[in-house]
Amino acid sequence: MARRKKLSTTISLDGYALLRSLIRAGRAENLAQAVDLVLSEFGRLENRRKLARATAQYYDSASEAAIDEENSLAAAFEPTANEANADE
Repeated sequence: MARRKKLSTTISLDGYALLRSLIRAGRAENLAQAVDLVLSEFGRLENRRKLARATAQYYDSASEAAIDEENSLAAAFEPTANEANADE
């Protein structure tokens, strides 16, 4: 069983409504699961933002030869690109 940490706080009415809507939609069984779901999604979005920033920094500083190599690799993997799921 996953370890849990007690959290006691107040949230905005909009935040509470969002958590309740996740329960009504069947995406969470209770408020604790709804909070976990929201935090998990936030973490996933934050990781994507960091990856996008790192990728942009890489390409901004990469040599033309490195970019040509990246483009060749991308072309080689393009047929299977739709099979990948970044969230799994």
